[in-house]
Amino acid sequence: MLNKDSKIYVAGHTGLVGSAITAALKRKGFSNIIGRTFGELDLRRQEDTEAFFASEKPEAVILCAAKVGGIMANNTMRAEFIYENLMIQSNVVHASYLNGVKKLVFLGSSCIYPRDCPQPMREDHLLTSPLEYTNEPYAIAKIAGLKMCEAYNMRYGTDFIAVMPTNLYGPNDNFNLTGGHVLPSLMRRIHLGKLLENGDMDGIRADLKRRPVEGFDGSESEQEIMDLLEQQGVRSLKSEGLPPSPRLRRAGKSKGQGQRSRVTVSVWGTGNPLREFMYSGDMADATIYIMEEISFKDVVPEGTDEIRNTHINIGTGEEISIRDLAQMVKETTGFHGELVFDHSKPDGTPRKFLDSSKLRSLGFRHATSLREGMARVYEWYLIN
Repeated sequence: MLNKDSKIYVAGHTGLVGSAITAALKRKGFSNIIGRTFGELDLRRQEDTEAFFASEKPEAVILCAAKVGGIMANNTMRAEFIYENLMIQSNVVHASYLNGVKKLVFLGSSCIYPRDCPQPMREDHLLTSPLEYTNEPYAIAKIAGLKMCEAYNMRYGTDFIAVMPTNLYGPNDNFNLTGGHVLPSLMRRIHLGKLLENGDMDGIRADLKRRPVEGFDGSESEQEIMDLLEQQGVRSLKSEGLPPSPRLRRAGKSKGQGQRSRVTVSVWGTGNPLREFMYSGDMADATIYIMEEISFKDVVPEGTDEIRNTHINIGTGEEISIRDLAQMVKETTGFHGELVFDHSKPDGTPRKFLDSSKLRSLGFRHATSLREGMARVYEWYLIN
């Protein structure tokens, strides 16, 4: 059993999930949490990873470190996604075994399931048909990770649990316009659209300074920034008698001065795919609950000689179309322009909906609605 002073290593502690888990551990009274940045420890290197474990001797490990990205990143950097993820997880799992780690929780992804998987996706649907092509290398790496946890438990008696979260979002997310996941990328694109329709070039420059896009940091000319925005699917059309924005009204602009531009924001695909989203804080709570309360024996199927599919889906049991998601982001940000769905871009998997009944049977349920979580993330984005 772990104590509040047990040393817990959160691999990937600065990322979306890792930072949420670290914060949740502290809230729950754990006082001996360690982490290393990529600059301090490259988990792709076996020698460095094993030296770290031999020196620190953590009692528990939560493995969040991974190379992640959206559809474009997964499809264009296939070699990087399979190599880096295989190396990271193999090194950490093996070093955990060598150094007597009592409990390890490995975070995978819902993309491990087949493209045309029955919905909702149960744990036993794994490896029943082909994967979605665009993220196949990443999915194969994550499948290898969960199978590694199973194999080490069976061979060495370790207690390594693999969890497969649905699409996650929250503070410290990747708001990259091309390489990030759908919700943060969409939120930022629509936020930039809102700034553009309000004529707030200073706000756009500040956004680019905080999070540069393709080398643009806000110091470029206005025309160069407008060209960048258009390239990213944020387009300003000719004003058509729209009233000034509230910001400009408060500044005392008269009619005809500083009126809102008519702006469109492009959304990849048809908007028809269905997705499930979970707030990172809820995912963190689920992870810690599993670390403290669930052991490998609790997820081993009874009455079978073949032990497989011992991983645990972590989701909300709720799904939404990309079209409705985009509309919710639009309402959250206060954007008044038009969302345009670009049918020339890929949709990805038509539907990804996890069956989280195993998780619920083990005693955990999420607490944060999508609209509530989205509002928290947008508030965080504006502050940070």
